[in-house]
Amino acid sequence: MNTGNSSNPTLQSWLMVCILGVTWGSTFLVTELALEGISPFWLAAGRQVIGACVMGVVWMLLRSPVRLGNDQRPRWPYLMIAGVTSSALPFALLAWGQQYVTSGFAGVSMAAVALIVLPLAHFFVPGERAGPRRIIGFVIGFIGVCVLIGARAFDSSGAALEPYGRLACFGAATCYAVSSILLRKCPPIHPIAMATLLIFVGAAVSIPVAWAFEGPPPLQDNLPPNDALIALVGLGLIPTAAANFLRVFVIRTAGPVFMSITNYIVPIWSVLVGAWILAEPVPASLGLSAVLILFGVGLSQSRAFAALLRRNA
Repeated sequence: MNTGNSSNPTLQSWLMVCILGVTWGSTFLVTELALEGISPFWLAAGRQVIGACVMGVVWMLLRSPVRLGNDQRPRWPYLMIAGVTSSALPFALLAWGQQYVTSGFAGVSMAAVALIVLPLAHFFVPGERAGPRRIIGFVIGFIGVCVLIGARAFDSSGAALEPYGRLACFGAATCYAVSSILLRKCPPIHPIAMATLLIFVGAAVSIPVAWAFEGPPPLQDNLPPNDALIALVGLGLIPTAAANFLRVFVIRTAGPVFMSITNYIVPIWSVLVGAWILAEPVPASLGLSAVLILFGVGLSQSRAFAALLRRNA
């Protein structure tokens, strides 16, 4: 696995980004279902505990190297901070914030991850400089997301805590951006080991936080409804455990800027899932927004496309 400074997106990288976009685009709906029976902080902690158990079993079955590297460069500071900013903090912020904001605003805030990553990578990740073409491409992609969501992005939920809910959503987006930079900067480590340790750190931090803010977890007679529990298990298995590994792999091999284009795929898929499962109307702006997003991604990743074509020629 390439863990150097230069980004090297492959066909596999593009496939993984698309899978992550589809997975996370479906997560908002499942989260809303889970929140009907589970409090937000315990929802965030629960999905991470399930994810940690799954990743721990995978780590043992595949006998991935336990060593964190043969050199003397420290890794634990990266893993500890990235574990908090990649799952523990953003999961809690999103679960709490979604109670008070519209789904449209949540979608725009997640699309902002790409715009936050861009300047961070420019200054902190060698080989990820933000040239005019990349900046324009990402801005066009963000405009495409705004066109898709439309006025719903600025609708008010009417909740008294809505301003704080919006801050929580943007805080989660910032966490994802910061963790992407940290994962890229971390010295070499096996991807399965890294993904497992990150989710273990997230779970270890989330449990005491949930206990402090929401009391002990609901047990026995106070168990949440079955639908909420099924949603929780689904969140732990797919968008937490499986997606966590794919995210680590893409960032380590193709870079944080490339990984951030996932956040432009998420809103489109979220709309399609709503139309498919909830029979929600498909916005008339879907076609235009898709064109803008695809054009923006193509422009920002034009060099990666050219390199991929040369490798496969």
